[in-house]
Order: sequence, then C-alpha cells, then structure tokens
Amino acid sequence: MSFINYSSREINCKIVYYGPGLCGKTTNLQYIYKRMAPDARGKMISLATETERTLFFDFLPLSLGDVRGFKTRFHLYTVPGQVFYDASRRLILRGVDGVVFCADSQLARMDANMESIENLRLNLEEQGYNPDKVPLVIQYNKRDLPGIASVSEMHSLLNQRNVPEFEACASTGVGVFETLKSAIKLILNQLKKGGR
Repeated sequence: MSFINYSSREINCKIVYYGPGLCGKTTNLQYIYKRMAPDARGKMISLATETERTLFFDFLPLSLGDVRGFKTRFHLYTVPGQVFYDASRRLILRGVDGVVFCADSQLARMDANMESIENLRLNLEEQGYNPDKVPLVIQYNKRDLPGIASVSEMHSLLNQRNVPEFEACASTGVGVFETLKSAIKLILNQLKKGGR
C-alpha cells in the first residue's frame, strides 16, 4: 500500500517484479537504473550469489515528478525466483502497490512461468490482497531468443485477467520502460480510486 507523507508532500509506491528464476527481473531494474537521470534515482542495491541470481531483492527508488503537488517516488523490488525463497517473496510483497510479472518466453520455461504466477496469486492472498485487484502488468521477456512461445500462447497461459502485456528483451531495453510506465499508470489510477 502506498505511503503518503503529508508533511513532506510525498507519495511512495512499491512495485515488485515477480517471476521465475532467471527470467530477467534484475536485468529490467539494471536497465532502468542505467537509463534514469542520476538525480531521479537512488542507489541500487543488489544482492546476488556467485552465479548472479538475486537472493533477496533489488531496490531502486525513482522520483517521477509531481502529482497534484505531491512528489511521487516508486520503489522497485525484485523477488528471488528460485522456489526455495518463497518466504522472502511473501515478505517483499508486503505493502505492494503493483506487480510486474516477468515471464520467460522460452518454451522450456512455460511450466516455471505458470508455477510462478500461481505462486504470486497465493502469496498475494496470504498478504491479504485480492489477486484480481492488484495492479498487474505482464512482460514477455527474452523475445530475442530462439525457441520461444508465441505471444498468443503466453497470453492464454498467463494473462487470465487480460492485463496490459508487453514483449521485451530486457538485456537491450526493448519493452522495459513501456512495462514500467504501464505499471505506474495502473498504480496511479488505483490511487485516484482510493486504494486497493
């Protein structure tokens, strides 16, 4: 849930990048970080193992101007995709305002995508959210690789809510900001309606 500080006239929102291991969540944040003006972003914190898999989260606060006189800051997190870090994923989802589900487009990863999006639903419910109401954007990442599923196949498997979806190649930046902007727009619309 977004935090509004009336004294400093600031709205803080949390976006979590969710998805199976090695789907490109961290790559999305790294690209955003590189492309943002230094005065519009904070320090990126990344915890990774020797094999470069995120153990806990990446955190990237972005300042995106004013909304009705309030400064808006978006804090971007990723969850660890590996199955055995489920407790960490639940913890990171606490207080979430919107989710970007990053799916791996490779055919061999469809089961992992489906398992992860179901895990997202369960963990949102466990945190007291209605998974059908949380602002959600789906990104079909790794579109540049061979052996990928069609967008229509991925849509039928993963996008039951018919939420905004984007093709992406996070390593080159294709679709990265389109995905983020869509998530921000959904969150701001939700805020205008009065919460989750």
